[in-house]
Amino acid sequence: MDNFKINTDETLRETVRHGNGNYPFAYYPEDIWQFDFHRIDWHWHHELEFLFVAKGTAACLIGTDKIELHQGCGIFINSGILHRFEAKASTFTPNIVFSPTLPAPEKSLIYEKFIHPVITSSVPYQIFDPHTIWQNQILQILSRIFALQETDKNKELRTVQLLLEIWDILFEHLELTSDSKDMRRFNHKQARLQTMMQYIHDHYMEEITLEMIAASASVSKSGALHIFKSGICISPVAYLIQYRLSQAAEQLYTTRKSISSIALETGFTSTGYFCRKFRQRYRMSAGEYRQKKA
Repeated sequence: MDNFKINTDETLRETVRHGNGNYPFAYYPEDIWQFDFHRIDWHWHHELEFLFVAKGTAACLIGTDKIELHQGCGIFINSGILHRFEAKASTFTPNIVFSPTLPAPEKSLIYEKFIHPVITSSVPYQIFDPHTIWQNQILQILSRIFALQETDKNKELRTVQLLLEIWDILFEHLELTSDSKDMRRFNHKQARLQTMMQYIHDHYMEEITLEMIAASASVSKSGALHIFKSGICISPVAYLIQYRLSQAAEQLYTTRKSISSIALETGFTSTGYFCRKFRQRYRMSAGEYRQKKA
């Protein structure tokens, strides 16, 4: 079975277009286990997302929160929220991703009164448990939306109708706090995290330190550690090493450069250290990885 991976830009924003300008909606019947390293890695998008666990157990990471979603449960991910999904076995998670302007156009009364307050609120996500009546109602409507995508050629109108039903229930039960200090702090931290990530992406071939990474976002070293840990659950240096390894892996199957040359070009000063780290992350040697991808 082929593996999949999620594509993001330097800020971790997902680069795939969900739907199109005329109908900004996409349905993904995905198994997390099929993705590289059995995870849909850190990403965010302006679109809204609803995910349902039809089989298995999914771990959803949002900031420092790690939520276990068991079979039959679901989750809503708000606009602009960094998140990641993991699985320890085959985990089928049909999901929908759509623009906040699909249910109602921007600046319309419905958008301003019912949609804008949610996407600007302090609510990063909402879990849906089938044992809670209103949450189960949303899960049932989600199932109907998924079924429409599989069977109905004229699904667009009915899909939007069902999305409005979900939104009506969600809006009624969410505890919204617009423009809260917590949300502003979250956005500020996310912006600094993305700034430091961008610095790593631009300078990973060079010898860079934690102090240099922190300085790129005008924070202290301890501040940088906290922002990375709370944002993506690893340290800045660990992220730097992961990024260097991912760039090395790409070179291994797109070029015929020697392993020592690739190690040097991706910021490793020692081929031996590179090889140890590569094996730890990919569970095979750099040479074996190159042969497998050939």
